[in-house]
Amino acid sequence: MRAVVQRVKRASVVVDGEIVGKIDRGLCVLVGVANDDTEEDANYLCEKIVNLRIFEDEASKFNLSLKDVNGEILVVSNFTVMGDARKGRRPNFMFAADKEKAERLYNYFVNRLKTLVGRVECGIFQAHMEVEIVNDGPVTILLDSKKVF
Repeated sequence: MRAVVQRVKRASVVVDGEIVGKIDRGLCVLVGVANDDTEEDANYLCEKIVNLRIFEDEASKFNLSLKDVNGEILVVSNFTVMGDARKGRRPNFMFAADKEKAERLYNYFVNRLKTLVGRVECGIFQAHMEVEIVNDGPVTILLDSKKVF
């Protein structure tokens, strides 16, 4: 699994003109599922995300995690995170999981986060979404459960 983690002052996701998820201070997470991912990959990313020390303490150092600041999470499914653009100009999505597997692991990921964090909001799996974020920093971290970067 891969995740693009962005520290935000606020974020929301809109589907068909309606807000389906909205948070204040916290993290907006775009997540993609690979064809060889398992629940172990989801567990790894969940733990990493909620404990990632990317919030500033009183000395303006990255010493606090989402849990430390009682932050919120907005999770948005995004298969394009699995895109491979090393060759040519059109990304290749051959590493992305099929719809059924991706949806199952995405839902597992969201439910796991809900056991770790007070407030988790989501987009709608496979919907066309408009995601609005107000980056805080900006701070953006890329995570991969296979640790390829």
